[in-house]
Amino acid sequence: MNPQILRPKNTVMLMIDVQEKLLPAIYGKESVELNAKKLIKASQAMEIPLKVTEQYPKGLGTTVPGLAEEISPDDVFEKKAFGCFDEEGFDDFFRCTRRNQVVLFGIESHICVHTTAMQLLERDFEVTVVADGCGSRENGNHEIALRNMSACGVHVLPIESVVYQLIKVSGTPEFKQLLPLFK
Repeated sequence: MNPQILRPKNTVMLMIDVQEKLLPAIYGKESVELNAKKLIKASQAMEIPLKVTEQYPKGLGTTVPGLAEEISPDDVFEKKAFGCFDEEGFDDFFRCTRRNQVVLFGIESHICVHTTAMQLLERDFEVTVVADGCGSRENGNHEIALRNMSACGVHVLPIESVVYQLIKVSGTPEFKQLLPLFK
């Protein structure tokens, strides 16, 4: 695996399917939602584009309210495919950012997150999955998915590693803005 240093100007964040009818069934759902909110705040503070998917919102609901209020409707992509790139139009929706590093988080780890991570690798993106920003209904499935993604070349890190790597230096306005989220 090649070393990868996340750089804000090269990074796009992709939040997968943190939706009203999916989240309640997720093991550790409170942590997943809290860390998703922190990552959204980090993307805003560092001006990192954020893209969001919703799996069949007609049946599974939209992004949970606590997160939906933080994102632009223009950055939300509805899908039915488990792998984002299997959905017609997603490639154009996503590539418009012109960034080659992807920070991926959401649900479920072993289905949509895993499949999308593999698709991103196939397309030569550098992929980082936020381990504590993802979840599955069963924690065992989450753990297996993280191990498999890591073995395939995805960088799997906790949220603090990801955010602090992007911030780079203490004392900056971004650091001061985000520090309260991690105390």
